[in-house]
Amino acid sequence: MAKYRKLGRTSSQRKALLRSLATAVIVNDKIVTTQAKAEEVQKIVERLITLAVKEKDNFETVKKTVKVPRKDKDGKRVKEEVDGKKVTVFDEVEKEIKQDKPSRLHARRKMLQVLYPVTEIPKQAAGRKRNTKQLDLPAKLFDEIAPKYVNRKGGYTRIVKIGQRKGDAAMQVLLELV
Repeated sequence: MAKYRKLGRTSSQRKALLRSLATAVIVNDKIVTTQAKAEEVQKIVERLITLAVKEKDNFETVKKTVKVPRKDKDGKRVKEEVDGKKVTVFDEVEKEIKQDKPSRLHARRKMLQVLYPVTEIPKQAAGRKRNTKQLDLPAKLFDEIAPKYVNRKGGYTRIVKIGQRKGDAAMQVLLELV
């Protein structure tokens, strides 16, 4: 008995497919796919959420002074001329940041091995390029998803059958977080 399905793909294609589906589940909370793919992705997502639940509170808050560029009312950096060159003006600000302990850092890196980087693009056309931002998926797992499942021992996802696909009659399912 095999440990996983081959899904009719080479190993690199299969790995890429499962990574992209797992990323989509974490970002969107649900996806529609075939039953075989959903069962394979479910294993990966369950493992990621279990890792997040275990390491959810394993951090310490630290105060650090950080140099932040000064900005004007339009949100542009303030520049001043020094020795004939325009240089950005920086202010020192004290911030509280979460610093991962070693086991949480390891968990974060394990998650990043599986999940693809996701860029969020705003829907409105004005300022699309400027307002794009990179989503931090491990932070979403630790801060949003893991607190929901603290008292739950597994079974974080559910597969709901939708029906057969019109083209090839493959069983379509909805894979969603519970």
